[in-house]
Amino acid sequence: MKQHNAIQVFEETQVRTIWDADQEKWYISIVDVIAVLTGSIDPNAYWRKLKQRLKAEGNETVTNCHGLKMLASDGKMRVTDVADTEQLFRLIQSIPSPKAEPFKLWLAKVASERLDEMQDPELGIDRALEQYLRLGYSENWINQRLKSIEVRKELTDEWKRTGLQEGQQFATLTDIITKAWSGKTTKEYKVLKGLKKENLRDNMTNTELILNMLAEASTKDISQSVNPETFEESKVVAQQGGNVAKVALKELESKTGKKVVSSLNAKTVLGVEGARNEEGA
Repeated sequence: MKQHNAIQVFEETQVRTIWDADQEKWYISIVDVIAVLTGSIDPNAYWRKLKQRLKAEGNETVTNCHGLKMLASDGKMRVTDVADTEQLFRLIQSIPSPKAEPFKLWLAKVASERLDEMQDPELGIDRALEQYLRLGYSENWINQRLKSIEVRKELTDEWKRTGLQEGQQFATLTDIITKAWSGKTTKEYKVLKGLKKENLRDNMTNTELILNMLAEASTKDISQSVNPETFEESKVVAQQGGNVAKVALKELESKTGKKVVSSLNAKTVLGVEGARNEEGA
């Protein structure tokens, strides 16, 4: 199953979701939905009792629900009961709440938007633009960030073409690229900026984003030219791509006398109230 984790927001409340690209459907955290609908201080306990009651009634919907790993409040990936949109519509009928109908409309909209974006990717970019604007990012920074998403997608498509696997291999190559041009692994970079669960690219300055794009675009171009056949060969390509951006970084620093990689993040540089959380791009 090709999965993409995402956070959706209903009336300022986060709802964890996973998009299954193979089945073309959303899976949504059931306890998050219960928290939205009931306001319960312990949605897990509410779900356990509801699940017991529905099972006793022979409810097939709850029987068919299964667990997937999602990011928990403690920052770890933990197995969470999920349901697809059709299953959720049925479960919501068992949860008395004045928010049931508004939530159903929101849920239908979320499912529809994702399918629309598959047919027209520009819609997804437009929605990302709107979200960044609402958070207070400058238009100049947003343009760079959206371009970085495009560049990253081109690179991961190239990695897939050469037979590399999403997950650990992608993460390893990303670390090599980042370390080559910035001198820091992704984790070290986030520590420098004082980040925890926040997305690193959402907290880069314009210059950092540009250099990171140069590193990833160069890696993609080199890979297409040399056509690496093994993971080890792709590591070499990643180092070479990162080195291209490192040359540009050193030249810029020699001209300005200023360090490019710093602890500055989006909140301090752009005056954003809160940096956007993102499990992807």
